[in-house]
Amino acid sequence: MSATSTIVTAGDATRRRSHRRVEPIYYFFLVPTLVLFTLAITVPGIIGIFFSFTDSIGIGSWSFNGLTNYIALFGDPAILQSYLFTFGFSIATVIVVNIAAFLLAVGLTSRIRFKVGLRTIFVIPMVVSGIIIAYVFNFLFSNSIPAAGSALGIPWLGTSLLANPDLAWIAIVIVTAWQAIPGTLLIYIAGLLSVPGDVYEAADIDGASKRQQLVRITLPLVAGYVVINVILGFKGFLNAYDIIVGLTNGGPGTSTRSIAMTIIAGFNGGDYAYQMANATIFFIVAVLISLLQLSLTRGRNAL
Repeated sequence: MSATSTIVTAGDATRRRSHRRVEPIYYFFLVPTLVLFTLAITVPGIIGIFFSFTDSIGIGSWSFNGLTNYIALFGDPAILQSYLFTFGFSIATVIVVNIAAFLLAVGLTSRIRFKVGLRTIFVIPMVVSGIIIAYVFNFLFSNSIPAAGSALGIPWLGTSLLANPDLAWIAIVIVTAWQAIPGTLLIYIAGLLSVPGDVYEAADIDGASKRQQLVRITLPLVAGYVVINVILGFKGFLNAYDIIVGLTNGGPGTSTRSIAMTIIAGFNGGDYAYQMANATIFFIVAVLISLLQLSLTRGRNAL
């Protein structure tokens, strides 16, 4: 074997060993995180699933009752109402947030003055607590807007949306979207800035209008970012809690009670095992939705 081939072979072996070797700092960060995640998420989750097959009220003695809690869930109109409201609210909010954020992102990446300052202003709602936002909008919907509606002689504005069981969900969508738009906006801005300028220059030369460029160039090139925002948004809105508590507290009646609110209210009301079964079903539904979304988007909308 020649000296050159010996050096090459030794170099390949060194590279293979370096690829197989794991830096100790990797375990330094991984192990504590894994332990904390297991103790804070995995173990409580397993314990909760275990108690969903019992009649426990959260304290004291308990006994197994099999699938009783799960069978009762599917016949409980309050549970079904909370699922219908949560999914309907999530779908409506995802649509509103993504349309508004995308249009704002297009405007804030175009050639306008003060766009950096405007981006800062539009991001402010993202750093404000949801419960604070809810209380502020609660005052507006309950006092300021009805007063303005009465003064202007507009009957439908004279009463609070929050007091109407058929329209209260609209107020929740508005407030939730107001807080969620900034995060979605930042992702869309990143996507629009990644589109090469040469593409738009070629479209201008070909005589494409701004609308045609938006529909035929911008939207296809940022489709991956749309998928990300839809998935993240839908997952987040399914867990809606603080804004609903601050606006309606699940009312009027139980018309705006989300799944999270129903579960927590059950914990406080002594229905621990029953609501733990509800939480288990909700977890399974969320996992199935995640798998469905991954199967629909894998390989086609990758960034």
